[in-house]
Amino acid sequence: MQARQDAAVPRIDRNISPPAQCFLYNIERISYTDALALQHRFHEYCVSGRISGMLLLLEHDPVITMGVKTRQTNILASAQLLDAMGIQLVETDRGGDVTYHGPGQLVGYPILPLRGIGCDLHAYLRTLEQCIIDTLGEFGLEGRRNGPAGVWVGDKKVCSIGIAVRKWVTYHGFALNVNPNLSHFSLINPCGLEASRITSMAELLSDPPAMEDVRRVCEHNFAKVFKLELVPWGEGAC
Repeated sequence: MQARQDAAVPRIDRNISPPAQCFLYNIERISYTDALALQHRFHEYCVSGRISGMLLLLEHDPVITMGVKTRQTNILASAQLLDAMGIQLVETDRGGDVTYHGPGQLVGYPILPLRGIGCDLHAYLRTLEQCIIDTLGEFGLEGRRNGPAGVWVGDKKVCSIGIAVRKWVTYHGFALNVNPNLSHFSLINPCGLEASRITSMAELLSDPPAMEDVRRVCEHNFAKVFKLELVPWGEGAC
């Protein structure tokens, strides 16, 4: 996917002072590199004040991403095997270790000014976790925090969080396992964990929710915990 020219930026209601409004951009499926390019573009918009914030919600093509703290020993598959399976291997500038993204996983990239939303980095991470905890709760799952970032159900991790902050504006974000191919996690030690410690909503629930329903609930809870009004991004922006 390619982004449209800058003229495609929709207007927001200037009667509501930023960051009370945040754009919501839903994308069905996109490559990791294309999504990263979108993040960088919207990050620039947010830094310059052109937009007050953006939430990208999407699914990725199969990809293994290496954060700034990745240990090579946590990548268990060869580059040749990953290529044969159609799984990209990408270095990125988010925090954390290696992780997997793919279809069936809801990925959220909030691009928000920390000062504008009244958060320091710690508060931002805890609020992002609360969004996921509240979302899981609406499907009957009890999420909890365990460690520096992420959400667990019982003794298994269901959502990874890895962020970056530049010029006081966030990017990267969370990956909630709705119904991904969990066997792909065995190609790595996800976030330094054994693959058996990773779970999904589909594995935990007898009646797995549809991705569309999880998106809708996540949107609602994101707006609630960050006290934002989500404004749909204009048609044809990508």
